[in-house]
Order: sequence, then structure tokens, then C-alpha cells
Amino acid sequence: MIVAKRMHQISEYFFSEKMKEIYHLEKKGIEIINLGIGNPDLLPPKEVIHQMKKASELYNANTYQSYTGIEMLRKAISCWYEKTYKVSHIDHKEEVLPLMGSKEGIMHISLSYLEKGDQVLIPNPGYPTYTSISRFLESEIIYYDLHERENWCPNIQLLENKDLSKVKIMWINYPHMPTGATITFEKLEEIVFFAKKNRILLVHDNPYSFILNDQRPLSIFNIKEAKDIALELNSLSKSYNMAGWRVGMIIGKKEFIKNILKVKSQMDSGMYYPIQIGAIEAMNQYSEWFKRLNIEYCKRKKIIWEICDSLNLEYKRKSAGIFIWAKLTNLDKNDRKWSDKIFKKYYIFITPGSIFGENGKGYVRLSMCCPIKILEKAKNRIFS
Repeated sequence: MIVAKRMHQISEYFFSEKMKEIYHLEKKGIEIINLGIGNPDLLPPKEVIHQMKKASELYNANTYQSYTGIEMLRKAISCWYEKTYKVSHIDHKEEVLPLMGSKEGIMHISLSYLEKGDQVLIPNPGYPTYTSISRFLESEIIYYDLHERENWCPNIQLLENKDLSKVKIMWINYPHMPTGATITFEKLEEIVFFAKKNRILLVHDNPYSFILNDQRPLSIFNIKEAKDIALELNSLSKSYNMAGWRVGMIIGKKEFIKNILKVKSQMDSGMYYPIQIGAIEAMNQYSEWFKRLNIEYCKRKKIIWEICDSLNLEYKRKSAGIFIWAKLTNLDKNDRKWSDKIFKKYYIFITPGSIFGENGKGYVRLSMCCPIKILEKAKNRIFS
């Protein structure tokens, strides 16, 4: 059978291929230390697991659920936004749509608003899924450059000089993945005004707000004018160590949510009820939970700094999220070759920066999603 032509626009996800390679080596008895993937290894709050277990024994736990999630979950999301981001004007009935992970939201939004030939503004470097889904839908990608000298924020003046007449969507993501850069209120406001002026749907992908973030967590909806032209994706995966639970959300005005629901309702049959109950409990955990979580990540970050120092990598100590973004300083700045060399020499996987775009060349990304004992073992392999 001949595959659809669109399949030639995409390839298997980089991490999917790498995990297969790691799996085969581990089957041979080789212990691989994976510093490449942002897969939280810590447990969710105990109360979350307890509430989910209780809910799993209820009579209706295993039936189909609403495509929009139970009302208690949507209310909890609205209250969580008020508590954590100081955004108090989200209508849980019409402006909140729970998702099975925010990654699926990227597909739902794109299917709702992009047609063949439409243009999409995508950060470079940035999350590879923005690119792969846009290619899948045969949209035209316009990469906007992010640079270290500008703290990995878009240069709006340069964007204003482009022909934006065919641009439908602009993706932004702060705290930024892969670099960990944060954004100021003023810069976020500038991007919102730019999108509004040019009638572009602005989508803020916002899963890293609460991890090692020295700034007050920002939502796109802290900008008053944003609701007319913006959507925000969020997730409990990183914030509450619930990546495998697949709990995400889209926030936006009802017209946007209504359109996205048309797509989503064709693709799933609702989220498992006990997971929704667990998600509600998670969002009840706030200041003490994040304080404990960040103490642990702070310890891990210091060990990764030592690993970076031993590998002659440059990095910034102020960054948010679960990754360290580091620059190669040796003469050969081919990040893929460097990553392969480290993998073969030490059996440690570190992500090459170029998988995130052209502007990621010469950088690498290290994940904090490893226990301290494993990080120490990685450090000792390099030092020995």
C-alpha cells in the first residue's frame, strides 16, 4: 500500500528513535544513563494517587466520559489559574478544555485553524512538534529566530518587516524549551500586541511555569488584550510529575474552544474519570508542593552544572524548567557528533541542540529527570 504523500513531510520523532537504540543496548546488559529526555521520575503528590485509587472503585469510573471533562475538573483548572497565575476571568463552562496531555492540543489547534498553504510562525530553536504537525498539514513554516544575546525572545521589529498576510498561527513557549529562558511581562505584552495588530492566533505553550522559576509565573492572560487573539496550553506533566497520566488543558475564549472541540470530539472518547479526580487533587497542591519539588531539582541542577563543567560546556545559572541548555566550547561544535561521542564513550545520552532547530546548533540539552544517585554516577563516569 502506498502511504499518503503527507507522510513524506515528517519522520519518526527523534526521541522515539533514540529510545529504541537505548533499549537494544540495555538488552545487552549495558547501563545507559539518560540525560536527554524530560520524563519526570518523581512521584505525584501522595494525595493525588490516593484520590485516584478511591475514584477507580466508583460505579461510573469505567464509563465513557464527557469530551469536555467533568465540570469539577474545569472548575479546578479555572481556580488553579486564579491561584497560580492571578488570572481571575476564566469561565470554566466555556473557556476551558481539558486534554489528554498538551501535546495533543498542538494537533487539535492546528487542525482547527490551519489549511494547506497557510503560514505558521515557529520559534527556532523550539519544540519539534510545532514543526512536524505544521508539515503534516502542509502549512508553510516561517521560523523566527531566537538568540542567546536576546535571551531567546523574538525580535518583534524584525517580524514586523515580514509579509505576514498569510500567517495564521504563532507559537510561543515560556519558560522556553529547550533553553529555559523566561520572558518579562513587557515582552509578552509586546508579542500580544503584535499578534493582535496582524490578526494572528497566538498560542502560548506553558508547561514549565513552576519549576526553578525565579520570576512570578506568567500566563498569556495576564495581558488583558490577549483573550481576543490567544490560546494557552498547559499541563500537569512536569508540574506534578504526572507525565504518563496525560493531563493537559487549553484556555481561551469560547469561540476558539468550540472550534477545537469539534476536532477533539472526533479523536477521543473522554478522559478516564479517576485521572480527572487525581488532576483535581493535584491542582489543590500549590506552594508547599512546588517548594519541595524545587528543592529536589535545585540539588540535581548543581550536579548537572558539575557535569557541564567537566565537559567544558558553558551554561547560564538562571534558567527555568527541568533542563540545562549548554554551549559547546571546543573547536568542533557539531552537537550531534559531540552527543554521539559522549554516548559511545560514557554511555550517557545528552540531547543535541540542533534537533530543536538551526539556532540550536552548537548547544546541547541535559535533563534533570534523574535521581541524584544516577546523576552522581554520570559525573563519576566522566571524571574517572
